[in-house]
Amino acid sequence: MASSMLVKVTCLATICLVLGIPLANAVITCRDAAITLMGCLPYVAHPTPSPPQNCCAAVLDVTGQAITREDRQAVCSCLKGLMNGIPGLDLTALASLPKVCGANIGYEISPDMDCSKIN
Repeated sequence: MASSMLVKVTCLATICLVLGIPLANAVITCRDAAITLMGCLPYVAHPTPSPPQNCCAAVLDVTGQAITREDRQAVCSCLKGLMNGIPGLDLTALASLPKVCGANIGYEISPDMDCSKIN
């Protein structure tokens, strides 16, 4: 189980490095969002009744930094890339994170979300 988590953390770190190029005119980069949300990885890999406080703090932090429409679309695209790049995520737990943490992101997180429609 520990090696499985290590593989997932390694995958997330690799994705962070690959996606580390800042997005044009974005307040928050994909790399920054991924690093900030890394505390949520244990919850979305092996859900518990509620996510850890540091995870919710990260969700609220990223949501607060995504001020413009372009920022929100960039974060959406980043999340989509991250979730498709990490095997074994509990997509139901991932989709529930914003609501459980009290963040209104305006869309449901899923692998087939259309980030171009984010307002």
